[in-house]
Amino acid sequence: MYLAHFGLREFPFGLTPDTGYFFPGAGTQAALNTLLVALDAGEGLIKIVGEVGSGKTLLCRYLLNQLEAEGWAAAYIPNPHLTPAALNQALLGELGGDVKRSLAYGLTKALEARLLDLARDGRRAVALIDEAQAIPLESLEALRLITNLETEKRKLLQIVLFGQPELDARLDDPAVRQIKSRIAFHDQLTPLSGAETPAYLTHRAALAGAPRPLFQAAAARKLHRASRGTPRLLNVLAHKALLLAYGEGAEQVAPRHVRQAGRDTPGTRLSLFDRLLPA
Repeated sequence: MYLAHFGLREFPFGLTPDTGYFFPGAGTQAALNTLLVALDAGEGLIKIVGEVGSGKTLLCRYLLNQLEAEGWAAAYIPNPHLTPAALNQALLGELGGDVKRSLAYGLTKALEARLLDLARDGRRAVALIDEAQAIPLESLEALRLITNLETEKRKLLQIVLFGQPELDARLDDPAVRQIKSRIAFHDQLTPLSGAETPAYLTHRAALAGAPRPLFQAAAARKLHRASRGTPRLLNVLAHKALLLAYGEGAEQVAPRHVRQAGRDTPGTRLSLFDRLLPA
């Protein structure tokens, strides 16, 4: 592939949410600040919404690593399409509870007991739920009941919901109006700006070992327009453009490489001029 050609140690634009490549763009940093303030304040329920590919999972895992490093007991639920019982069981297991004993004791009671144990040990507990738009309504109600668990001073478990905009529509359902009313903090991930995209490309390339700039300024501008600043689509286009530049033996990605990559990538925004130009 193109690693040796560009002097890279690894591929800089993979789709796996690698927290080592976390980029604090304005939208992402604002959401992270909201999360840290809300968690520090002890709010029970927090919501972060973003479009597909906006970096929700990366932000979720970055926050998870940061909280665990600070001694929090953290539960990470990547696929919450679960029944209330299965959700409680997953939370209990993630928080270090004895799942086998709980089957006889009762999952809700076991989860409460585990949270009380953590509180007595001086450890704060948080549940980070990714793809939250997939949570069944009855399981959202189960989360509301969990937010009722508290000491005299604070909630036993804080919950952060990361989801696509469909999460907002789900929370508008009258059946879960009580949990919606308990969301004290919320934020929305926004795309990278035109000024942030070149910095994002340079940031990831440098972390992968690039000894020199990999993208011409005009190519970076075209990548922003084609991806609309959506990180996942930007990564796909940047990777393909690097492959095309490597195929030509070029030292940098030029606008033509971005145009060619965009023609092969669903969801890309290309101008009519770009579409009509020969490959």
